[in-house]
Amino acid sequence: MPTGKITKRSVDAFQAGAKDAFLWDDELKGFGLRLTAMGARSYVLQYRMGGRETPSRRYTIGSHGSPWTPDAARKEAIRLITLVRQGIDPVEADKVRRRQAVELAFDDYVDAFTKNYLKKRWKQWQLGSGVLRREAIPVLRNKPLPKIARSDLNPIWDRLMDRPAVARLTHATLRKLFRWAISRGDLERSPMEGMEAPPPVPARDRALSDEELGIAFLNLDRLGKPFEPYFKLLIFTAQRREEVARMAWSELDRPKREWILPAARTKNSKAHQLPLSLPAIKVLDELAGGSAWPRSGLVFTTTGESPISGFSKAKKRLDSLMAAAIGDRYTHWRAHDIRRTVATGLQRLGTRLEVTEAVLNHVSGSRSGIVGVYQTYNWEPEKRAALNEWAKHVLRCTASQRSAAG
Repeated sequence: MPTGKITKRSVDAFQAGAKDAFLWDDELKGFGLRLTAMGARSYVLQYRMGGRETPSRRYTIGSHGSPWTPDAARKEAIRLITLVRQGIDPVEADKVRRRQAVELAFDDYVDAFTKNYLKKRWKQWQLGSGVLRREAIPVLRNKPLPKIARSDLNPIWDRLMDRPAVARLTHATLRKLFRWAISRGDLERSPMEGMEAPPPVPARDRALSDEELGIAFLNLDRLGKPFEPYFKLLIFTAQRREEVARMAWSELDRPKREWILPAARTKNSKAHQLPLSLPAIKVLDELAGGSAWPRSGLVFTTTGESPISGFSKAKKRLDSLMAAAIGDRYTHWRAHDIRRTVATGLQRLGTRLEVTEAVLNHVSGSRSGIVGVYQTYNWEPEKRAALNEWAKHVLRCTASQRSAAG
């Protein structure tokens, strides 16, 4: 069997035969070059996990060429030999790495967790699945579960600082996912072990008064794009912050004047048909540069690929503008309070409770239980009338504050 120091010269000089041939390095035991009958060259390591009585195993380091030069392959062989001496089988370790990259990739594992645990164990499994897809996957992506450290989770909690209810649900769902992975033998230890849950969220009843609503809307012009139109659509549509932020042009239909939120993007995993008022259409026309809306891409984006961020900074700017107008009477509010403001406003305008809940895409109250199963009417005409009246109310409040400001 040919032996000699494996160098670029010896690799290039080694000639193919009628069958596979090997050139074994005479300095590093087990390190070799494999040459197929077709002329393909690759570096290998042959080793035993034990004494002579154990069968030998062969590990392919890689094909000759970039990045596997003779020197690089030799260094890798030395690293692998060190693993063997520590009792680690490179072939088995490689299988583990491949499994982690495929089966234990976080985004794929969420699918398995949803199918095999959430759907079977959680009554409202859509909520857990939704927060994992909206809040965790964009951060962790396809990182293998065993490679996820506690610090990798910090960007998730940073994104949720002003959404305590969502943070609490995300924490509970992620904790269960990691515990489930441990029970299946896919994970040794949870990165959330010992991590405290976010505190319970106190019930909120904050809704903007007509004065606050008018002042807020009046000052949105001073935020500029993209947050001026973003907050306006939050107010006109009453949808959730992330749902509006991730709005896609493909979800919008100008001739029908409606927005169809796909199930994958809603909190309850149910598709939502939302009529658009004329003022909302005007906001979108301005973003599109006319009435011919794009057919693809995000509505709110500064990169062309990802949705907008920096909500907290924009909201602080709006808070300052409102506080300057209202003075000591100003009290803080959150973006999510807009939904409560719209719900309260619709009730004051005489909108039926069922219609208000349909606008908000709530599966609770009048749309829960057995009623929710058999009630399939989508209230489209009523939702359209309600949102049109709401838009008129917003503009009246704004006009009133503009007159008061002189």
